Amino acid sequence: MAEKTVRVEIESGVAVMTVSRPEKVNALDLDMLRALDAACDAVETDGSVRVAIITGAGKAFSAGGDIKAWAGMKPEEFGHQWVRYGHRVFERLATLRVPLIAALNGHALGGGLELAACADIRIAESQIRIGLPETGLGMVPGWSGTQRLVKRFGAQIVRRMVLGGEMFSAEEARGHGLVDNVVESGSVLAEAKAYASRVATRGPAALEVSKLMIAVANGEDNGSGVEALGSMLVAKTGDLKEGVAAFSEKRPAAFKGEW
Repeated sequence: MAEKTVRVEIESGVAVMTVSRPEKVNALDLDMLRALDAACDAVETDGSVRVAIITGAGKAFSAGGDIKAWAGMKPEEFGHQWVRYGHRVFERLATLRVPLIAALNGHALGGGLELAACADIRIAESQIRIGLPETGLGMVPGWSGTQRLVKRFGAQIVRRMVLGGEMFSAEEARGHGLVDNVVESGSVLAEAKAYASRVATRGPAALEVSKLMIAVANGEDNGSGVEALGSMLVAKTGDLKEGVAAFSEKRPAAFKGEW
């Protein structure tokens, strides 16, 4: 089931992750969250991948969380199995080691917009609409709609979507910085692949480190990015090699401060 709900295709250094539940306008359920988690594994562990794209099958990007998937849950199940697990999966997408492009082929609503916000770049087709309609159901955005979206797009535009229920066209969304580019209907995946090909020509190490530094500067990182950068730097030093050798040989390390 997981392979059917999120397909991963890798070609020429570009991984395309397709959320595929078109009969439900790609509304997310637990199986799809698990499939997205597995898709992250596939991208992270394949050293040939330089950039990733996430898109939807059919006419929608994603209509958000499937109401039927969570409506019958007990409050503790809803909090732990739905909200917190979805948070972990979306955080994985937002912190992929490679740049992530969202190709918005259709509407991105609620959790669908939160999913798109995980990407570094968003390209939208001209006919789409985006918004956060959760409060109309008596719900709140639960997958970082009031957190990541505020940090990336600003509090006021999020207030308008969450408190006022405003929805935006692709062009309006571009004007507010919610998407980076608008293209003709039916062309977004090709445009995303073209952009991904350009990204893929750049230094992969520089891209990964730059992505981490931008996240830290934007207040999106809780310190894991700094630790990752520090760990990668130290891993290349002569001191680490000496420390590991000394441990293996059961002797005191003779550090020389070699970078």
